[in-house]
Formats: sequence, structure tokens, C-alpha cells
Amino acid sequence: MQRIALLFLIGMTLLFCSCRSDFETVASTGNLAFSNDTVYLDTVFTNLSSSTYALKVYNHSKNDINIPIIKFAKGLNSKYRMSVDGSQGNQGKIFENVTLLAKDSLYIFIETTVKSDSSTPSEFLYTDQIEFDSGTNLQKVELVTLVQDAILLYPKRNADGTTETLPIDGKKISGFYLDKNDPIHGNELIFTNKKAYVIYGYAAVPDGETVVFDPGARVYFHADSGLIVPKNASIQINGAKSTTDKLENEVVFSGDRQQPDFNYTPGQWGTVWLQNGSINNSIQNLTLKNATVGLLAEGNTGKKFSIKNTQIYNCTHYGIQAKNAFIEGENIVINYTGQSSLACTYGGNYKFTHCTFNNNWSSPEQTAVYLSNYADDATPATKDLTGATFNNCIIYGPYSNEMILDKKTGAAFVYQFNNCLIKSNKNNSPDYNFDTDPTHYNAIILNKDPKFYNSNINNFNIDNTSAAFAKGNSAYLIPLDILGITRTLPADLGAYQSKSFPK
Repeated sequence: MQRIALLFLIGMTLLFCSCRSDFETVASTGNLAFSNDTVYLDTVFTNLSSSTYALKVYNHSKNDINIPIIKFAKGLNSKYRMSVDGSQGNQGKIFENVTLLAKDSLYIFIETTVKSDSSTPSEFLYTDQIEFDSGTNLQKVELVTLVQDAILLYPKRNADGTTETLPIDGKKISGFYLDKNDPIHGNELIFTNKKAYVIYGYAAVPDGETVVFDPGARVYFHADSGLIVPKNASIQINGAKSTTDKLENEVVFSGDRQQPDFNYTPGQWGTVWLQNGSINNSIQNLTLKNATVGLLAEGNTGKKFSIKNTQIYNCTHYGIQAKNAFIEGENIVINYTGQSSLACTYGGNYKFTHCTFNNNWSSPEQTAVYLSNYADDATPATKDLTGATFNNCIIYGPYSNEMILDKKTGAAFVYQFNNCLIKSNKNNSPDYNFDTDPTHYNAIILNKDPKFYNSNINNFNIDNTSAAFAKGNSAYLIPLDILGITRTLPADLGAYQSKSFPK
């Protein structure tokens, strides 16, 4: 009997619930509320789908209501698509008789794919509206998307249905060689500032060729993508000084996720890989962010690799990872890296002047600078570090030790720090005699705060209260700072000439 009574109760409950059908609702009166009056879908590239954005719709009344229609103002011609509360089936343009219970809300999820044509500029706004109801009850929410025309570079499909791959260390990865005679794009070895570029997979420079990036070039890498410069190939990044915060003349490498939530997200793409035997490489005025490894430089051909006026941020492993490389760097800034901002490993030869190496990654195991003369997975295991010289630099971060010297016997380990501000808890331990070892250390400022303007948002300007103010040695002077501002004498340490901060 108890079981029968329970089944009867369940049946009555289901019957009651089933009676809550649309005919019990009242018509919408145009009093809906919204989480936003305008939905900004941020920047998308032409012919590529955006991320999904959410709009929340509220019914603050005490009645269950029926919204007769939810649609785009441009109707079926809209470039947007939406789904309503997940219960309305697939994405569409028009939804009819949508029920919204009293004191409840529903979600509308919005995406877009916009294809530009020859009649549209390289960057334009695409807009529409979501309309709720009609007539006197009509309510609207604006939709705004910035669309960039872009050149898409990706592995081509072979006749057998497979896609192009690159042979890397005995393996094949998704990638392709840039073609200077491509029938669609023309010379793919020259990246101009006329359109943005989006790269899928790894783009490689052919043997004996040079890839060139003009001032203002913008390159966006998809997940698991990057750039490879193999043996006998070269890279020339020719960015220039900018006069505004838009970095209009810098070359910018970034991930292809353009919404604000991804501005500081590391690991969105792979790396710029300068392989052993690549030659005549130079980088000037580059901003690189959100990679796995920013720059991976391997091998020493006896010709230096020049890096000037370059910013690297938010990399899951390293900003610059050098393996037995030959690098000369000026006005470099690196921050937020999962292992080391600068890692010079397996020997090599390095000189850095007026650079700021910081690491705000949220772990005390990470450092700003790491030097070594060995690699456990290499043969031979050690190679000479013939020189690692740091002049007028800042090596800092939030933790007690931001510099590691990791040497093994069997190979040279030559290093020198001149007029540098260093954060370290190893003073007077072997290899870290900052006060009493002039062979390796001269005029070191130890554990003093450089007072960066805001290192959390990668702003490393200093003012005249900084411990790095006017502590540079003019023998190592780089006349212009990373922004092209003339350095005064005595020069400040790091990549920036000091200035007053806004109040």
C-alpha cells in the first residue's frame, strides 16, 4: 500500500508539472533586463569563428512570461548566430515563443564568423542587434565586433587527403614551408603591415632563405603553432620605434585568441625556434607574448644573434631559451615565465646590456636568469660557457633568489656582472661573492627594490626613487632606451630611462 501511495504521489506531481505549459504564461510586456546593453565580441579575424559570448536575460516580474520572438535585426542575413538557454536546439537566427519563468533568467550564447571582401577595409566594425519582442514591447541589445582582414597561413592538404608536415628530430609535426612564390599570397617570406597574419601549425623558412618582418607586422599563432628557422636559413625582424601605446611600428607576435581574458594567458602557442645552424638572425623592436617558449635559440655558428628593444611576456617555460648560442642583447625586457625569463644553457657566449629580467610567475622555484654549461640530454654533456656578461642590467623578481649559476666541471664557465641590480640570497656562497669577487662582480646593487611602476602588468618603468636610478656605468651605455628615449648620465639600470610616474 505504501508503494502504491508513493507512485500515486509521484504521478500527481508529474501531472501538476505537466500542466505548466505555455498557455499559463503571460505575454512579455517589454520589461526584460539584460546583463549588458551591448555585447562586444572583441577582435576576430576574417572568415574565422569567434569565441562564444554570453548574454543573460532576466525576468524580474512575478509572472511566467512568453517572449514571442528573439531574433537578429538583420534576420537571416546576420553574420551572428545564437543559441537560447541551451534548450532551444541548435544555433540559429530566430527563436519564437521563448518561455522565461518568474524571477528567473536565461542565457543567450552568441558567436560570429565574418568574411571581408574587396569592398571592406582591412579593419572594420561589424554590428547587429538582438531584438526581443516587437512593436511597443521591442527591446534591443547591441552587438559589436571588430573584424581584421587577415592572411591565413596553414599546412596544405595533399592529394591523398593528408596534410603537410615538417620533419623535426626524426618526428613529423603539423607544418609547412613558407613559399616566396605562393600563387595566392605571393611572397610568404615577407610579412608586411598591410594585413594581419594568422599561422596554423609551424611555418618554416626554406633552406638558404630569409624571412623578413616589416615594421608594424602583426602575426597571430594558433595553438600548437610557431615559426622555425632551420640550418642555413635566417630571420630578420625589423620593427621600429612607436610613438603611441598601440605599438604601431613594433612587430608583434601573439596568440590568435583576441578576447581580453586571453591578454595575459601563457602557453597559447609554441615558439620561434632558431635551430642549430641558422645564420644572420636579428631581432629589433619585437613584442612577443603568451607563448610556450618565446625565443628558442640553438647552436653557435660563430656569428652573433642580435636582439634589441624586445619585450617578451607570459611564457609557460622561458622567455629566451638559448642552448650553446651566441647572443648579444640590448634593451630587452622579459617577465612572467614558468621556469626562467632568460636561460642560457649548455654553454655559449652572451652579452646583455641595459636589460630588465624579471619573473613574476607565482612560484619561488622560478628565476629571472639561469646560466649553465651542460645539458643532461646532450652529447657531450658539457660545453664551454665562454662568456656571459651582463652590463647595467636589472635581475629581479618577488622571491629571494632570482639568479642561478649552474655549472659542472669539464667545461668553462665564464661570467661577469657589471653595474647590475641583482636579487639573490646566496651572497658569499661559492660563485656568488657579490662584494669580494671583482673577476665576476663589479658595482653590484644587491637586494634593493627597483620600484617598477607596475610589474604585474609588465610596466617596468622606474623613477628617481628607484635603487636602479643613475647607477649605470657610461662605459656600457646604450644611448637610447627601449622606447627610443635618450639616456641621461649617469644612466639608469635596466631597459628604461627613468621618468616621473603619474600621480
